Amino acid sequence: MNIWAVLLAAGKSSRLQSRGQIQKKQFLNYQGLPLFWHSIQTFARNPQVNGLVAAFPEKELQQSRKEVRALQVERDPGIPLICVAGGGLRQESVSKAMQALPPECTHVLVHDAARPFFSPRLITSLIQEFSSGVGGVIPGIECKDTIKELDGDLVLKTLSRDSLSAVQTPQFFSLQALRDAHQQALKQDFTATDDASMLEKCGYRVKIIPGEEKNIKITTSEDLQVLGSQEKAPLPCTGLGYDVHCYGGDRSMILGGQPIPGAPGIQAHSDGDVLVHALVDAILGCLGMGDIGDFFPDTDPANENLSSMVFLSEVLAMAQAEKLELVHIDITIIAQKPKIGPHKASIRSNLAGVTGINPGRINIKAPTEEGLGFTGKGQGIKALALVSALRHKREMIH
Repeated sequence: MNIWAVLLAAGKSSRLQSRGQIQKKQFLNYQGLPLFWHSIQTFARNPQVNGLVAAFPEKELQQSRKEVRALQVERDPGIPLICVAGGGLRQESVSKAMQALPPECTHVLVHDAARPFFSPRLITSLIQEFSSGVGGVIPGIECKDTIKELDGDLVLKTLSRDSLSAVQTPQFFSLQALRDAHQQALKQDFTATDDASMLEKCGYRVKIIPGEEKNIKITTSEDLQVLGSQEKAPLPCTGLGYDVHCYGGDRSMILGGQPIPGAPGIQAHSDGDVLVHALVDAILGCLGMGDIGDFFPDTDPANENLSSMVFLSEVLAMAQAEKLELVHIDITIIAQKPKIGPHKASIRSNLAGVTGINPGRINIKAPTEEGLGFTGKGQGIKALALVSALRHKREMIH
């Protein structure tokens, strides 16, 4: 699969503007960043997403492009970003975004910018549940309230909650199926509130998986309260991570998501990325939540051969939920061989893209041990990671 994301940020925010909110919700400030940028960061933290196309209001496209470029300089997400003009309807924005996708793209995630709280793990679940027998996979949560069908202000009947689900985004599709559905909608002149319903109407099967309760959509003025809390006096904290792997295994060496050609093979259960393992432990140290083995044990078959970047993405989602802001990363890789220097820039770029931290605040050191000890004798590799962070006060969401 070659997967890209489509971010819909071209809405008019009609309901909020009718209540006196002038600025469109996708541009509202949240934790010092526009709302749409939080979704971009989340997509970038999933290693399976290769790039993103964002659809903005046509009249604000030029300004939006300037803002995106400025954010890329300060917080480069590490994936290609393409900005296009959206349309008057949601499905028009999706169609225009699809036109900007690269030829190699085969699958697409479609997401509303007004849902900034979804996790990288949800993206992984959508992709994993996709199969050749369906056109798409979508997240949904159970309906907690009783739902009634109306005729004006009169109740026609009460619907069974057992067969109902409240659907969310992102939604994951085969690009071919999504394009076909949009073409049929254009020919038959019908509209839909989401892309999944378009596929359903065109005869495609759509699978639903558990969504996330926190993945709310900012729609009404009451929802703005979620964005309104101002956090004061964040608590500084540090976390130290350490990991070691033996040479002589069948895993090709990967450091910080960067393959190291010609390096010794690694003995490991996952992909053996010693740097990322140490970094995960350091972040968990800031959170006071144990170590990597507590969440991703090597006794779990599901973790075998798994990219360590998936571990990092999930721990970063945990950090976001706990309002932990990473501000600096200091990495030390200890190995007699191979030479790490030629790969430092690529490793730093990978870590910046996943964490959202400015590359200037990520340091990588690679000393040897002058032939002494386990690593000095060329028997393995060690990594230490020191993370500096700010722990913001957690607010209850009502």
